[in-house]
Amino acid sequence: MGIAIAGVVALLAASSLVEVGLERVEKDGGAPLKGKHVGLVAHAASVTADGRHAIDVLRHAGVDVRRVFAPEHGLRGRAAAGDAIADGADAASGVPVVSLYGAKTKPEAEDLRGLDALVVDLQDAGVRFYTYSSTLLLCLEAAAETGVELVVLDRPNPIGGELMEGPPADPTRVPPSLVSRAPGPLIHGLTFGELARFANARRAKPARVTVVAMAGWRRSMVWTDTGRPWVPPSPNLRTPEAALVYPGVCLLEATNVTEGRGTDAPFELFGAPWMKAEAIAGAVRAPGLVLEPQRFTPMASEAAHDPKWAGKECAGLRARVTDARAVRPYAFGLDLLHALRRLQPEVRWTREGALDWLLGTPVVREALERGEDPGAIQARDKESLAAFADERRASLLY
Repeated sequence: MGIAIAGVVALLAASSLVEVGLERVEKDGGAPLKGKHVGLVAHAASVTADGRHAIDVLRHAGVDVRRVFAPEHGLRGRAAAGDAIADGADAASGVPVVSLYGAKTKPEAEDLRGLDALVVDLQDAGVRFYTYSSTLLLCLEAAAETGVELVVLDRPNPIGGELMEGPPADPTRVPPSLVSRAPGPLIHGLTFGELARFANARRAKPARVTVVAMAGWRRSMVWTDTGRPWVPPSPNLRTPEAALVYPGVCLLEATNVTEGRGTDAPFELFGAPWMKAEAIAGAVRAPGLVLEPQRFTPMASEAAHDPKWAGKECAGLRARVTDARAVRPYAFGLDLLHALRRLQPEVRWTREGALDWLLGTPVVREALERGEDPGAIQARDKESLAAFADERRASLLY
């Protein structure tokens, strides 16, 4: 692994590399964390471009990392989606680990006792139902309640800072959960630093928030523009291409069509034993993508304990990215759901309210069940998207 990473880093040195917040803290000799007792919210992708983990980087810079908080998938990113994370100690560093994905999802006052700052260094996916955004917001709440400073080490939004799609969540109709706390549309176009600023500005009692901004990142960038190697932030989000289509293909989690878990290309592959792949491909609008018919068999693994259609050969499609900036993942996902419901009588919701839970609102499911065209469903979001674009402006850093 060392040779491969060294080769990547040598290539990056010759190109323009976006520096993330962690690297800027290291470059500044630990500022603004030097001399503070710190709790760190981190996971497998909390690394520098050459693969060093945030725990080691901060400690080497003289930062006193007292404990680590682990979100979904755990500190080292080995747990499958939905697996509870246990408290314990990190085997690699010896630092105590407090779980934020199990019996509790928010740091308690006792967890923050003795800390001056709670540092969040998480690579997000840029879509509300990826649970790390909710973890950030719950950490913001805990910081505000205890007076501990929240420090966000910023990282790129892998699908860019300009794209906004989808409906806002409606907590009056769908109870808030770890997949629905982020404000604004489903795809919000914010970095974590910007999301923290946006949410904090709307709190009755704001927290003390510091953002260590990136250097070299621009809103128009998708991941491949950053010059950075991709480190999976969760076991099934294995490539930047998967991150681009994830906000749309993940909607299939609400159906009996597999979203590719248990294969070598989760979220890039999707299908079912009875799926008419060519017909679905012809019925779906997919700018920036090519949909290739492919047969595959999902299998249980550490990353997918019980995938849909495990051991059954599926007919399906592989989404290949041809133009990253043209991809509209939510629109693609809506088209998929609409086409599958129209052309495949075998399609079922996995459980009542599954899509509502993912989207934080029942309006999309209700419209699909009425047979509405995806374009008409999206048109309803036009006003809220425009309002959010104006509202978020004061929180933007780039």
